[in-house]
Amino acid sequence: SGSDAAPVERMRINSSGNVGIGTSSPAATVDVSGNARGAVVTDNDLSFDLSASNNFSCTPSGAGTLTFTNHLAGQSGFILLINSGGHAISAAATTKINATDLTAISVAGTYTLSYFDNGTNAYVSVSRSFG
Repeated sequence: SGSDAAPVERMRINSSGNVGIGTSSPAATVDVSGNARGAVVTDNDLSFDLSASNNFSCTPSGAGTLTFTNHLAGQSGFILLINSGGHAISAAATTKINATDLTAISVAGTYTLSYFDNGTNAYVSVSRSFG
């Protein structure tokens, strides 16, 4: 016959509306105990829709403008930028990036960009080239 094992709780929504995943006492709107990850969206035109994901992969085929759309306050994430063609990259007015970093990612190479969005602007920092 079938198993009569008691179910094991995996998620809880408390009376404050906080969601706990892997914890029965969520202390924030979403509280995750363990590993969490988001899907990586491929977007090769250098324009990143923040309603689609936090993490992106981008291999541009030509020059372009680093742009973020659907700004979400408090969202942060990463972009894997593979600029193998050394394409010139500029920044939209709402993309805040150091001019030296913008020049650096216009050189052929592989970079990770991290960003934080305040609801109006995306603030971007850049890693060194991974060669």
